[in-house]
Amino acid sequence: MTRTPAGAAAAAASGHAGTAGQQPAALLKRVLLQGRYEALAMLRNGEQLILAVVLPLLALVGLTVTPFLDGMGASRINVAVPGILALCAMSTAFTGQGIATGFDRRYGVLRFLSTTPLGRGGLIAGKVISVLAVLCIQVAAVSAVALALGWQPTAAGWLPGLALLVLGAAAFTALGLLVAGTVRPEATLALTNLLWILLGALGGIVIPAGKLPAAAQPAVGFLPSGALGESLRGAFLNGAVDFGAALILLLWALVAGAAAIRWFKWN
Repeated sequence: MTRTPAGAAAAAASGHAGTAGQQPAALLKRVLLQGRYEALAMLRNGEQLILAVVLPLLALVGLTVTPFLDGMGASRINVAVPGILALCAMSTAFTGQGIATGFDRRYGVLRFLSTTPLGRGGLIAGKVISVLAVLCIQVAAVSAVALALGWQPTAAGWLPGLALLVLGAAAFTALGLLVAGTVRPEATLALTNLLWILLGALGGIVIPAGKLPAAAQPAVGFLPSGALGESLRGAFLNGAVDFGAALILLLWALVAGAAAIRWFKWN
């Protein structure tokens, strides 16, 4: 029998294929199965795959072969890669997860899964795992292409860079769930795609704040996109940790997460 998306998700939530009399799997196993299901669903969706992998790689090549980033660092590729990694986090955690959650809510999948042994907490944990899993694939793909193009990251920047990337993904996941849980799915689709374009182009995530109009520069650092982009450039270019940007990302994650918990509508 072919499983519907809701059926497949329900099987993941319960931890087995639905055989009568079986007990649900342990919570950790249910969460991991849900995370795997959501990650695979994201990767099998051609539109989301383009958003998560293809467009960031095209942006990486474009920034490398054009003079737009000249004067910002020792080489174009070194300046471009941190911003592209930040863009990957926003693509998956905010746009991809927001759209998927919004339509799951529309079709009743969220309401159904919240009544299974997985529960609401397990469902959210599964979404976080799926974001991190896809983000790992994105980092591997971007790093491989970037190294082939001559990327030379500072060795000391890897640990703080990856930590900041996870923190940024948490902030964007919270924002994506807030949007997906409070507005209609069609509005979620339009809003997350619009913000992806605006923040990607003008939010300091791919293009350093120094290249933006002077009037916009002071505000960019307080956006999650600007904080993540600038902190990753600091880490991979200089091996430095921008604690101010990390605090901004943490505040975005906490405030958006609290708002999502307060106003999220499961149906």
